[in-house]
Amino acid sequence: MEATAVDHDIRVEDYLDDKLQSTADFEHLDDLLSNVEYQRSQLQSQLDDATRELEEARRSAGDRQAALARQIDDFEELQHSIDVRLQIVAASDAPDEAIRRLEQPMKRLHRVDLALRYLVLLQDVERLRQAARASLPQSPKAALEPYAKLKQLSLQLKHLQGPADDAAVHLVAYVESVTKTLWDEMKKTMSDELEAVLVKRGWPSIDPDSDADDEWLLCFEKLVDLQVPEVLYSPGVVALLPVDVMAQIFVKEFRFHFMSDKATSSPQAIGAHCFPWFVALIEKWEDFFRDNFGPALATKFGHTAVSRKMVYMDPVCAFITSMLPIMREKIASVMAEAVNDPALLSSLMVQLMTFDENIRSGFNYDGGDAENGWGGLTSEVLSVHFDTWLQAEKRFALERYQTIMTAQDANNIDYDFAGPGKTKPTYAASRVTDLLRSVTGQYEGIKRFSHKLRFLIDIQLSILDEYHDQLRGRLETYLGLTSTVGRVFGVTEEQLAALEGTGALEILCKVYGSTDHIVNILRDWSNEEFFVTLWERLQTRAKASEDQSNLAGGMSYEQVKDRTSAAVGTEEDDGVLFDETIAAYSARRKRAEEFLSEALIKDHRKAFKAYLQRPQWSTIAEDPSPADAYQLAVTSELDEPLRILKRDFDFLSRTLGTAVFRRVWRSALERLNNMLWSDVMMSHKFTASGAAQFLQDLRAISSLIERYIPDGSSSLGSLSDALQLLNLPVEAGQGAVSLRQITDMVFTDNTEAKKAMDQLEIDTLTPANARQILQRRVENAE
Repeated sequence: MEATAVDHDIRVEDYLDDKLQSTADFEHLDDLLSNVEYQRSQLQSQLDDATRELEEARRSAGDRQAALARQIDDFEELQHSIDVRLQIVAASDAPDEAIRRLEQPMKRLHRVDLALRYLVLLQDVERLRQAARASLPQSPKAALEPYAKLKQLSLQLKHLQGPADDAAVHLVAYVESVTKTLWDEMKKTMSDELEAVLVKRGWPSIDPDSDADDEWLLCFEKLVDLQVPEVLYSPGVVALLPVDVMAQIFVKEFRFHFMSDKATSSPQAIGAHCFPWFVALIEKWEDFFRDNFGPALATKFGHTAVSRKMVYMDPVCAFITSMLPIMREKIASVMAEAVNDPALLSSLMVQLMTFDENIRSGFNYDGGDAENGWGGLTSEVLSVHFDTWLQAEKRFALERYQTIMTAQDANNIDYDFAGPGKTKPTYAASRVTDLLRSVTGQYEGIKRFSHKLRFLIDIQLSILDEYHDQLRGRLETYLGLTSTVGRVFGVTEEQLAALEGTGALEILCKVYGSTDHIVNILRDWSNEEFFVTLWERLQTRAKASEDQSNLAGGMSYEQVKDRTSAAVGTEEDDGVLFDETIAAYSARRKRAEEFLSEALIKDHRKAFKAYLQRPQWSTIAEDPSPADAYQLAVTSELDEPLRILKRDFDFLSRTLGTAVFRRVWRSALERLNNMLWSDVMMSHKFTASGAAQFLQDLRAISSLIERYIPDGSSSLGSLSDALQLLNLPVEAGQGAVSLRQITDMVFTDNTEAKKAMDQLEIDTLTPANARQILQRRVENAE
């Protein structure tokens, strides 16, 4: 307080100093005092007001606090009262009784409310139906507006029915039925209008080259207008109403011809009469439909989402769509019998695929699928009956295969199959490939990939596997007949007799020719578009498929790979469908070729046995002159070998292709060269006359070889060069070299020996060979 007073005195002092700065200011002292008094009175008044407000605020706060305390007491009292009443209620059954008494009235009230809502809904349904009816047939577009609302209402009710535990079943069904009935009435009303026009025009007894008049076109367009929303929003293909109306007369005609008691209704006649009639009908009216109604469809659908679907853009395709249901009905009735008649089923499927292709390619029919095209009626049938058809075709194919294999000439070589220089298969081999090609014709028209693959594996590859096993069995039988181990188990005289002459060669040529034919055919097929496309689709599916247990048609990846190619599902670019089969047949072909060479070698060793043992090579006789050497007769012991050689040449030249013929004989002749070298050349001593005789014999052999294989005697080249060295004269004429001269050079050293060989133009002999040969002359024996 003292500090406040001091501060106040200071402020007063400051105030006085400010106001009384000179003696002149004292003249206004009274004014100054009155002003100060006035300000004091104002401040006092403000202080009094503030004191009163403070007192009022304190009183108000006290009143509110007292009121709040009273409210708290009232709330606690009320809470206590509620607790007491709750205890009473809990101990009493009066509420349950009240609820039970009110339950029935509430249910009745709910039913009344629901019934009212139903009535309002039914009134809306009836109002929309009447509005749609009132717009027909004058304005189909106007009728579509109430119909669309009714359709939307029906769909909405059906959508809401699920979450509501399928409530209001009858109401939903009624609205759906009214909607469907209305749509049928709308279509019938408009269709009746077009039918009346058609009756007046005498449809279809009109000239296909005539034009439809304006009234006809107007009715056509009005029906299309009615159907535009259905076409645009339908998930499947919708037959165009005006085309349906125009097609009804043809449907009736179809039923009369092919679904009555007439002979043309027979299931067996479907390919001869029904399918041709259908195609001919479309062809007859093709130009009429396209010329008259094509512009209308282009106008209605040209700028819509269905503009790429020919079933809506092309009236001919629309006509086909309208006619296909009756054809489906006919096929279904035929299939009912065909499933129990494999022969009918087989022929029906081929005819049906041909029919599909005629419709697809002849009229550019896409079935409403602009991307993949029309699957055809065949696909529809096979979606149900594929396994039945597959088993029937497999049974037929296996029966035909057994017939082929049991034919009397099945194992005979077909020499007329190809010209000279070509390998000849057996009749069985060529007939088996014909059978397999016919099987391809049975299923190449199928659209579904898995169906094609099943045909390939279950029928074609199965037959190829069985035929391969037969050919392998023949090679194993041959090996058993010719090997020492095989003969231990017993060989009949008939089996041995079958190997005599060219018998062994014939057995092997049949296997070789058959396997070669199969391999070549499969390689040709691997380049055909059908099998290339099938392989590409298999590769695509194998790379993209996550389910390796069902790659296609119920077959796993491993099953498909084992039967077709190890390249399935890999990045290899050189794989083909027949890789595994080609590899198996190629192995049998290679083995047969090896056996052929061995058989020739065995024949030659047996035929040359007497010749190899001929002792007269060192007989002393007058040395023949070079001219006389060519006049020598062939050794008598060589007659039989030459006959055997000629026989084998004749047979193999007619049976084997040029390349394999040369390979087989090259191997055999090289062994013959080695045999004559070791068993004659290196096993005997030769006089000049003996050497000349041996040379003449070799010329006879070479001459025979050259008749069948030009330049084939080169396989005996080393022996020929050796005989040139062996036949050197003891005394040389002018310009020639003698045996002694060459012997001296050869035995001097390798350098001189090579000079001697060069002088004689011999390039197949080494110095060591030359020394061995020269030692075979009796003149050099010492």
